[in-house]
Amino acid sequence: MSPVVAADTLSPTIPVFPLSGALLLPRGELPLHIFEQRYRDMVRDSASAHGLIGMIQPIEPEWTSEQPDLYRIGCVGRVSGLRETDDGRNYLTLIGLCRYSVVEELPMAHGYREVVANYEHFLSDLDPPPPSGANREELLAALRNYLDARELETDWTQIGDVDEETLINALAMMCPFDPREKQALLEAPSLAERSEALIALFKMGGMIASGDGPSSLQ
Repeated sequence: MSPVVAADTLSPTIPVFPLSGALLLPRGELPLHIFEQRYRDMVRDSASAHGLIGMIQPIEPEWTSEQPDLYRIGCVGRVSGLRETDDGRNYLTLIGLCRYSVVEELPMAHGYREVVANYEHFLSDLDPPPPSGANREELLAALRNYLDARELETDWTQIGDVDEETLINALAMMCPFDPREKQALLEAPSLAERSEALIALFKMGGMIASGDGPSSLQ
């Protein structure tokens, strides 16, 4: 069950984990394996304070710069199920709480990046979403064609059992879209618009896999 979160428990200052292609959405669950010392320090400090970490994507891949520019919108999550191995690595799950916009990045003081986050435009993320009116049948048909084009399989029984928000957000988080496409899914104003974006990506991806489409969705 998703955590109940009050807006005033969302810290205005949060550590961020810049990771290309990693998408966290409200009420989504993102497993993470942390092995770099700076991010192990980040997890330790977060766990001893507010328990929050902001996922955010760098605009350019991490390996192009020591401190790549970041997109302006990310999603904050709460650390859950933290486990440390004998060699110091961390395994955890981030439970998505609320999207945020970056007001400013703070000077690096602890070896990892921190930002001032503004949640004002995304506070509705804390509430269960109303029925979106998304076309589930069209979404599943597009998904089926996408998987068939890539000769992939899925458990359709399990997919049929999940609610609308869980289905849409799980597909957005799990499917191998490129970072710009992941960012567009994150920034979609509503669940219905996220579903429409997914349908477009599935259709484009299916055409690309069959050799009938361009290499990316602009």
